[in-house]
Amino acid sequence: MSQEFLKYSPTLDNYWRSIILFGRNVASYKFALAKSLLDFKDRGNDLIKLEELAEPFALNLCAHIEHSPKQATSPSSKFLDTCKAFNSGDISKSNLIETTNRLGFVNVIDAFHIVNQGEIDKRFFIDERKSNNGIRLTENLFSLFETNQFLSLTDEVEARWHLVETAWELNVSKNLISVDYDPNSSNLFVQKANKRVDVTSSRSALNGYQKGKCFHCFTDISISKSDRKMADVDHFFPWKLKEYGVAHPVNGVWNLVLACKDCNRGEGGKSARVPSLKLLGRLKTRNDFLINSHHPLRETLIAQTGETEGQRTSFLQRTYDEARSILIHEWEPPAKAGPFF
Repeated sequence: MSQEFLKYSPTLDNYWRSIILFGRNVASYKFALAKSLLDFKDRGNDLIKLEELAEPFALNLCAHIEHSPKQATSPSSKFLDTCKAFNSGDISKSNLIETTNRLGFVNVIDAFHIVNQGEIDKRFFIDERKSNNGIRLTENLFSLFETNQFLSLTDEVEARWHLVETAWELNVSKNLISVDYDPNSSNLFVQKANKRVDVTSSRSALNGYQKGKCFHCFTDISISKSDRKMADVDHFFPWKLKEYGVAHPVNGVWNLVLACKDCNRGEGGKSARVPSLKLLGRLKTRNDFLINSHHPLRETLIAQTGETEGQRTSFLQRTYDEARSILIHEWEPPAKAGPFF
């Protein structure tokens, strides 16, 4: 699926996203390393010694352990135990960094560029542990820092990390969980022991799968609240259908896309019209990206739209047919770029 994701737009930001979105994560180390790499934006030297990398890497993990103690699928980890000991004040920062330097990078440096059992074509660092006891940042990473998508990447890493750790915390393999959407806060949340737990921003969670583009017209969008291009969270099948019992659940992740303001509520925007069959096919592609990204949006999408690809295709077509019979009018905006998926 990562190859399909890169098919139309094999850009550096999307190679990066394939690492973050499509890995089969057994620990959160890849997310901690990704956040650390993004923080080296203003660094002049391309060689990062392990002792220098250890501090941001470990502190990123410690911050997540504070609210989600389970950061791996394995039952025990000496390194994660050290992070917990630091959080509880039992060891010093220097002890944390020393242990991170010794234990924290054993697998993640080798595994970082592996997606679906193969290495991606673009590397963001070179492993120089044997020759220089560190990693060397590549031109790909420095070029990534200059892309117009860069500002969204840290939020996307955080969103994916929150989703994965939520699945581990709730043991998603044994208890099917549902990720729901709150239209008032635009957050994704789960129910845990009859208590609502906010997981992450829906914009941050969905943006990477749309490659930072409006779902409908492919213009650039932002997920920053201070940016005039901040995307709307749009119901692909209009909210109005809820009163007819069509497109259920209308607030489901399967039906949520990010759209520019012009497409969602501008003059000539979608409003209460039904997106075209072409856009319906695009929705299936986006949902396939989500399903192939694993924990826990995969389980949510399957529960909402069908166990098999055939069932999911039938669900979308049936929903489209019912929506057209009620709302009559079809809508599709002119593309401003792309296609990107």
